[in-house]
Amino acid sequence: MGCLKIFVIVVFMWALLIPNTHQLGSYETQILLQLRRHLEYPVQLDVLENYNGDFCSLGSTLNMSIICENNSVTELKIKGDKLVKVNEFHGVAVPNNTLSERFSIDSFVTTLTRLSSLKVLTLVSLGIWGPLPVKIHRLSSLEVLDMSSNFLFGKVPSEMSTMVKLHTLTFDGNFFNESLPEWLDLLPNITILSMKNNRLKGKFPHSISKITGLTDIILSHNALSGELPDLSALSNLHLLDLRENHLDSELPLLPQGLTTILLSSNAFSGEVPEEFGKLNLLQHLDLSNNALTGTPPADLFSLPSISYLNLAFNVLSGSLPEHLNCGSELGFVDISDNRLLGMLPSCLNASSDKRIVKVSGNCLLDIQYQHSESYCKQASLAKKQTTGKEIAILVGVVGGTVILVVFLAVVLLIFCRRQHARHDVDRYMFPKVVQDNAQPNISAELLANARITSQTAALGSQGAPSYRVFSMEELEEATEIFDKSALLGEGSIGKIYKGKLENGTYVAVRELTVHRRCTSWNFKLRMDLLSKFRHPHLVSLLGHCIDDGVQDDSTVHRLFLVYEFIPCGNFRARLSETTPGKVLNWSDRLAVLIGVAKAVHFLHTGVIPPSFCNSLKTDSILLDEHQIAKLSDYGMSILTEESEKVEAKGDGHNAWNTRKKEDDVYNFGFILLESLVGPFFSGKGETFLLNEMTSFGSQDGRRKIVDPAVLTTSSQESLSIVISLTNKCISPESQSRPSFEDVLWNLQYAAQVQATADTDQRSDATSLS
Repeated sequence: MGCLKIFVIVVFMWALLIPNTHQLGSYETQILLQLRRHLEYPVQLDVLENYNGDFCSLGSTLNMSIICENNSVTELKIKGDKLVKVNEFHGVAVPNNTLSERFSIDSFVTTLTRLSSLKVLTLVSLGIWGPLPVKIHRLSSLEVLDMSSNFLFGKVPSEMSTMVKLHTLTFDGNFFNESLPEWLDLLPNITILSMKNNRLKGKFPHSISKITGLTDIILSHNALSGELPDLSALSNLHLLDLRENHLDSELPLLPQGLTTILLSSNAFSGEVPEEFGKLNLLQHLDLSNNALTGTPPADLFSLPSISYLNLAFNVLSGSLPEHLNCGSELGFVDISDNRLLGMLPSCLNASSDKRIVKVSGNCLLDIQYQHSESYCKQASLAKKQTTGKEIAILVGVVGGTVILVVFLAVVLLIFCRRQHARHDVDRYMFPKVVQDNAQPNISAELLANARITSQTAALGSQGAPSYRVFSMEELEEATEIFDKSALLGEGSIGKIYKGKLENGTYVAVRELTVHRRCTSWNFKLRMDLLSKFRHPHLVSLLGHCIDDGVQDDSTVHRLFLVYEFIPCGNFRARLSETTPGKVLNWSDRLAVLIGVAKAVHFLHTGVIPPSFCNSLKTDSILLDEHQIAKLSDYGMSILTEESEKVEAKGDGHNAWNTRKKEDDVYNFGFILLESLVGPFFSGKGETFLLNEMTSFGSQDGRRKIVDPAVLTTSSQESLSIVISLTNKCISPESQSRPSFEDVLWNLQYAAQVQATADTDQRSDATSLS
C-alpha cells in the first residue's frame, strides 16, 4: 500500500506539471513580443504590453487575432493603418508610410518562421518593406498568406514553391516588379491567387492553366503583356480579373464555371468567341476598352445568369439580330462607342424599364448620338485590308533584317581596319540629334507622348466637328466684339461668351488671360493634345484662337477656346430647381452622375498623358436639351498653371502628372454629396457637410439632410449604395478612395437597383388598380 500511495502522489505531481494544452508556451510568447518589436510597436499590438495572461485567450478584433492549438500559434492576423500612399517606391524607407530604415525584413521573417505551426498569416498595411526573403518557405504548414498593402518589391521567391499546403496567396497592393512566377503549378492546393495593384510584368505564365483547383485569379492593375493562354481546363475557376494590363492576344477559351470575367482596359483583339455564349453561370462580363472586332455573339445577351455586360469602347461591327433575346437577369448593358449598325433589338431598347442600356457612339438607326453609317462600314474595309498590312509588316521585318546585317558587316569591317573604330561606331550607333530651332521648354518625352493612344480616343473623335484655328475677326463677329450682352459668366479661369458663327452654329467662347507669358509654340502643342479629348460626355472643344496673330517664336497674352454651346444650364442650377416637372428625381441625378463618371474615367485612362485635376464641380457639369450630362472645364491645368510650370522646368509630361487622380475622386465625392443634399446644404461649406455626413447613418438623419426630391424618388438600397460611395470618395486618406472605374460601376449598379425598384412599384400600382 505504501508503494501505491507513493505512485499516486508521483502521478498527481506529474499531472500538475503538464502545461495546459490551451496555453501558449513561453517560447512562442517571446516570439510574438519580438515580432511586435520588429514591427515597431504598432498600436494594434498594444494589448500585448504588460499583459500577464495567455495570449491565446485574447479576444479577436478587426485588427488583431491570435489563435492557438497545442501550445502553438496557428493563426496570426494583424491589420495596421499604414496605407500605401505613394505611387512609386524605390526600395528605401518612406517616412510616415513604411517602417523606419532600421527595419530589417530579413530579421523579421527569420523571427516569424519560428512560429512553425502557423497555418494562417495575415500581415496587412503594416509598412513592411523590402524584398521578400527566401526563408519565408520555412513556414511549411502555411495554408493562407496575405501580405497585402505593404511595400514588398522585387520577385516572389521561387522557394515558395515548396509550400505545398498553401491554398490562398494574396500580395495585393505591393510593388513586386518582376515577372509573375512560373512555378505556381507546383502548389497543388492553391485555390486563390491575388496579386492585383503591383508592378508585375512579362508574360502571363502558361503554367497557371494547369492549376485545376484555382477558383480566383486576380491580377488586375499590373503590366502583364502578350498572350492569355487557354484556361478552359480550370474547371473550378469562378473569378478571372485581369483588368488594366497590356494583354494583346485574342480572347482564349475559358472554363464553363466562371461567374465573373473582368478583362477591360487591355489590348485584346479579334472577335468575341462564340463559346462565351455558352458560359451559363456567367453573371458579370466586362470586355470594355479593348480592340475587339466583329459582331458580338447573340447568346451573350441571353445567358441565364448574366446581369452585367460591358462591351463598350471596342471596334465591334455588324448588326445585332432583330429578335435578340435578353436574359431575365440582365440589368446593365453597355455597347456604346463601337461600330454597330442596323436597328437596336427591342430587348435593348434604351427606354425599357427592365434594364440600363448604353448605346451611344455607334451607327444604329433611329437612336440618338450615333455616327453616320459610312463611319461604321469602315470597320469592314479595315478588316479586309488586314492581310495586306500583315504582308507589308513581313516585308518590313525582312527588309529591316537585311539592313541590319549590312550595317553589322560595315561596322565589323571598320573595326577590323582599326581606323577610328571607336569614334565611328559610337557616332553611328548613338547619334546626338539637336534641332537648331528646338524649343528648350518642351521635352522630347512630351513630344513623344502627347497623343491619344487608346481605342477610346480614336472612336470618340470620329463624327464630331473637326477642330480648327479661329481668327480674332471670326470671334469678334460671333460675339459682337465680346459685348456684355454675350457674357455668360466669369470664373477663376476666365470669362465665357455666347457666340454665333457665320454658319449659324452657336458656340461658347472662353477667354483665358495668361499671366506669365508662354510661347505660342508651347500653347499650340498643348492645344493639339486638348483637341483630341473627345467623349460623348465631354463638351467638345471646336478650336482656339491666339490673340494678336502672334508668330511661333512670340509669347501669348490671351488665348480663346471655342466650345460647342450647351443650352440648358448646369447641374447645380437644375439641383436648385423647384418648379414642378423640372425637379430632378433620383434616377435623373444618377444618369447625370454616371455620364460624368464615364467622362472622368476616360480622362484618367483613355489619354496619354492622362488628365487629372479636372475642376469637378456641379456648375461645370452642363446639361443639353436631352438632359445628357457633359463635363466642361476639363484639362484646364494643361493650359493654365501647369503650363507655367512647364515654362520654368521644361518638362511638360512630368508637370501634367503632378496632380493625382485621387483629387478628382475627392471632388467628385462632393458632387455626389450635393446630388444627395441639394445646393442649400452644400452652400454651407465643405466643413459643414463633412460634419453632417454622420447623419446619413440613420433614417432620421437622412430625412434631416437629404433633398426631399431624392427621399421621395429613391429606394433605400439605391440610396445607401451612393451614400457609401460618397463616404469612400471623400475619405481623408487618398489611397482609400476608389478608382473611377469603381465609382462608375457602383453608380451603374445603384441605377440598376433603382430601375428595378421603380418597375416593382409600377407593377404593384397596376395590380392594385
